[in-house]
Amino acid sequence: MTEQSTTSAVDLGKPRGEVLLSARGLQKHFPIKAGFLRRTVGAVQAVDGLDFDVYKGETLSLVGESGCGKSTTGRLLTRLLEPTGGTVELEGRDISHLSQNELRPMRRDMQMVFQDPFGSLNPRHTVGTIVGAPWRIQGVNPEGGVKKAVQDLLALVGLNPEHYNRYPHEFSGGQRQRIGIARTLALRPKLIVADEPVSALDVSIQAQVVNLLEDLQEELDLTYVMIAHDLSVVRHVSDRVAVMYLGKIVELGERDAVYERPMHPYTVALMSAVPIPDPARRDKRERILLTGDVPSPINPPSGCRFRTRCWKAQEVCATTEPPLAELAPGHRAACHFPENVPAA
Repeated sequence: MTEQSTTSAVDLGKPRGEVLLSARGLQKHFPIKAGFLRRTVGAVQAVDGLDFDVYKGETLSLVGESGCGKSTTGRLLTRLLEPTGGTVELEGRDISHLSQNELRPMRRDMQMVFQDPFGSLNPRHTVGTIVGAPWRIQGVNPEGGVKKAVQDLLALVGLNPEHYNRYPHEFSGGQRQRIGIARTLALRPKLIVADEPVSALDVSIQAQVVNLLEDLQEELDLTYVMIAHDLSVVRHVSDRVAVMYLGKIVELGERDAVYERPMHPYTVALMSAVPIPDPARRDKRERILLTGDVPSPINPPSGCRFRTRCWKAQEVCATTEPPLAELAPGHRAACHFPENVPAA
């Protein structure tokens, strides 16, 4: 059985409910061009073969170091980027290579919250114009008119409806992110990809926005793919966690299983860095410091991509890429020498 068929069978084998989004063999390679004729001389392998499902009503978080491919994956899922290879299916329909005209009606079902709450808002437009844009683009006339619908959305995300005619620069960072969330909710999407939604905000505001996202999920029956590097935030909001390293998913499982019993050495190192408020527990934990830098995605290592920084690496790690295999119920890891594997 091939690696891809193994991971697909594992992902589909655990009964979790209805699959909303499915990625199989998902790839995105950015060509590198050089010379007078701009010939392609290589490629940045930003995302290189992802297999996972997103179930209705859950929050799946993608975590990993900067440059691991998290944000590129989010843009592939919402078709802001077209995949180099593999497929993305939304409710069973392949959207991987649809044209923009074909995608337009499907934009109602999938939206994105961006990291920079100011850069994603047009400074020349009022809040009313920004939040009402999805209805105009889709040719939808909401009940009661656009102005009333926008004001209802502003109230829903905790903003003053009377600020309809204000401009983005008149709001704080947290308020701008709420405006972006309101715009995302206009068409009542089924899937929201949130790309580092709180990382640009003050710590005092982050919890408010995270709690808002959780409340909206429960009230509107939303499904989230959360992209983040703050492992404390991820633990608070996630149902499942996928750990990425250099364009690959190296571990995928239920939140508590990944945090308490990490199997991949990279995940073990990540979890050892999560702050613990209890001094007694903190002193007992061993902190794992990874040596070296993340290899270049232009020329990734053979076999296991983490082997150049892994303290458990052996010869097989350089010659054979480990499959993302199920090592415990609902818990998968791509490692030849995993940790915390339950006894058979």
